Amino acid sequence: MKAVVWHGLGDIRLDDVPEPKIQDPYDAIVRITTSAICGTDLHFVRGTMPGMQEGRILGHEAVGVVEEVGRGVRNLRPGDRVVVPSTVACGTCSYCRAGYYAQCDNANPGGSRAGTVFFGGPEAAGGLDGLQAEYARVPYAHVGLVPLPDTVDDAQAILLSDIYPTAWFGARLAEIGAGDTVAILGAGPIGQAAIACARLQGAGRIIVVDGVGDRLELAQDQHAETVDFNAEDPVETVLELTGGIGADRVVDAVGVDAQRPSRGPAVEALRDQGEQFEHERDEAAPESNPDGRTWVPGDAPTLAARWAVQMVAKAGTVGTVGVYPPQVQHYPFGEAFMKNLTLKMGNCNHRRYVPDLVSLVATGRLDPTPLITRWVGTEDALDAYRNFDRRASGWTKVVLGVADDGSVAPGLGEAAGTGAATTAGVQGGTQAE
Repeated sequence: MKAVVWHGLGDIRLDDVPEPKIQDPYDAIVRITTSAICGTDLHFVRGTMPGMQEGRILGHEAVGVVEEVGRGVRNLRPGDRVVVPSTVACGTCSYCRAGYYAQCDNANPGGSRAGTVFFGGPEAAGGLDGLQAEYARVPYAHVGLVPLPDTVDDAQAILLSDIYPTAWFGARLAEIGAGDTVAILGAGPIGQAAIACARLQGAGRIIVVDGVGDRLELAQDQHAETVDFNAEDPVETVLELTGGIGADRVVDAVGVDAQRPSRGPAVEALRDQGEQFEHERDEAAPESNPDGRTWVPGDAPTLAARWAVQMVAKAGTVGTVGVYPPQVQHYPFGEAFMKNLTLKMGNCNHRRYVPDLVSLVATGRLDPTPLITRWVGTEDALDAYRNFDRRASGWTKVVLGVADDGSVAPGLGEAAGTGAATTAGVQGGTQAE
């Protein structure tokens, strides 16, 4: 079968690889109809998340059709259409039963203290092959796979595999409540989804900070207030917009690959911190293999974290879902301590949120499809990776159409084009191509 495969830093290829087989009674084989590229995938190619094994299939987002199940999978059968949550969990341990699926005791071969397992990641994250392929083996399928009604099409469902659950989780971590003023750092896929999730959780105002023009426009399509950190100092602007108080809640949807402003007043404000950022980048990505402007690690690994602490109000809450791998060891704890902040962070417990999000889409309360800005075939995956990595205009969220058989085409779900409460029904400007 065809799959997107990691061969080294700056080296991914579309390879022919063996099809997966059932290895455990609780496995299922899923024929992938739709996959997607996530910012986390870029960490592996840029070098900001080490430990990848050569030959690993990439990707942790997928919609597909069940082809085969192990004898322990009693709730699914071949032909069922499903969405695959990005993280893997057993469903039986105390953590899973409490809803902390990302901290499952049994999924990681490294043992109960080893942490989150997800598809297409490094050995420390379970060493599982990913979902940017024609077929995938899904462990603990009786827990992980979430059935889909035909009223939810592939374009909607693919965003429920990781993007929307993570954004919902980030909003929960930030403790967003009725009337809150919320600042979201990052207008990539997670940040865009966080606008909708914050609104559904009661936010009164939503301010989005980024430096990429078309991403800020996409946020404006959702009627968020936007701040361009290449045109103004984001901390000063958020304080000005909030009467000098700061945002009640902040969601950090950026993580380790944050970039410094290239122009504007924020450049001067950070001038004295250049040496520190260089040290952090060397620490976060001790090895990299850039190709011109492609596969370049972020040049300010803790900048989003710093801005989050600075722009949140005293006694406010910061929810962090942007990825910070273990080698990132700097955080503005002193400033957070002196402001009595609540800091919450971590990997999303996907299986806890996916079923409810499927219901929100099926009933028309949420339509995530405006966030898909490119829809390409698997044969174009490598070019799509490069454009997404460079934050090229129009490449905010990239979906890979793997197969037509068994999929529900974009726009054919009964709820497609609805969801005015979260996206204002906007379908123009950055449509899927």
